[in-house]
Amino acid sequence: MKAITLFTGLLMTATALTSHADEIKRIALPNSNFPISLAVSVPAQTELLFVSGLLADLHDPKAPKDSFAAYGDTATQTTSILNKLKGVLQSQGLDLGDVVQLRVFLAGDPAKGNKLDFAGLQEGYTPFFGSAAQPNKPARTAIQVVALPLPGGLVEIEAVAARKQ
Repeated sequence: MKAITLFTGLLMTATALTSHADEIKRIALPNSNFPISLAVSVPAQTELLFVSGLLADLHDPKAPKDSFAAYGDTATQTTSILNKLKGVLQSQGLDLGDVVQLRVFLAGDPAKGNKLDFAGLQEGYTPFFGSAAQPNKPARTAIQVVALPLPGGLVEIEAVAARKQ
């Protein structure tokens, strides 16, 4: 009887450890409330969804079609893209809280001396990640590129989302 009790206890402990090990782990930036994770660990047997780079939707239909005014500034484009990403994820039964990694490509903004607008990126980004409504923070890379495939585009974002199977 003692052997069965001991075996049951070991089995329950192993199950609890395995269950904990199967969780997606987000490693916070030390001493920071910045809305990204330093790293995200995704366990085996997790389904991954890779979302191709998304570009902004038209913001001002009255502006010339291939202009920056047509798609808005960096903050406006970031908001547009993250709303579009949310729709893509929801169509697959996921949400922004399932995003584990983002790659953000920023073209230089002519209004900012052709430099990337990191403050504009953060303005559009922070309502979607690391907030009270959606506290999960993905790992994120943001880099400046020479140009994007959308004339007037300042931002392109690709994503990886994860779901336990």
